[in-house]
Amino acid sequence: MKIRVFVLLLFPILLISCGTTTQITSSWKAEDVTAIKYQKILVLGLIRDNERILRENMEQHLSEDLRSLGYNAVCSCNEYNPKTFENLNEKEALYKLKNSGVDAVLTIVLLDKSRERYYLRGKTQYSPYSTYQNSLWYYSSLMFDRIHEDEYYLTDTRYVWESNLYDLKNNKLIYSSQSQSFDPNSIERLSHEYGQIILKDMVKKNILQEVKAPVMKAM
Repeated sequence: MKIRVFVLLLFPILLISCGTTTQITSSWKAEDVTAIKYQKILVLGLIRDNERILRENMEQHLSEDLRSLGYNAVCSCNEYNPKTFENLNEKEALYKLKNSGVDAVLTIVLLDKSRERYYLRGKTQYSPYSTYQNSLWYYSSLMFDRIHEDEYYLTDTRYVWESNLYDLKNNKLIYSSQSQSFDPNSIERLSHEYGQIILKDMVKKNILQEVKAPVMKAM
């Protein structure tokens, strides 16, 4: 148990020291799937309404990263309003997407967001029990100083994500990944890191590839 707690406390520190706050914890691809040149990929964030700014940033960054690979990608926050698919069944929703040229959907789901509070010893030194066992005032003063140190408790925000890529032509899930983000210093950084890490994994698994633009002939 002590080893597990130590690893959980150390993990966010290791992420920060490595220069990133997001890590993929697991990913999967369907068998016999190779990179396809999709005509239009829709990035769809499934995130609560009270996290609208986060959803829009995640969608926009992932769309930009897809375009940097050469894909035509759009985010749902620009293409559709929040209630577009509210009263549609699956057949109607797929028809609407395909009718607008979308042949793949990449989802971003925020599975969990929590704040984790943990202890980190500050500058106050631990005093043996015997030195203050008979003095309530000494003990209270010592503990008061300790718990008001800036480093006594740290609070991290932990995000748990899942992203799936659906091929609409075959109506099939071809890629899924789960990841965690620890205490990003801004939504902008979180969105930027997430897009790059997810697409790097998809390219590595030969789900996507860098699509070179056609060379223009000189006149």
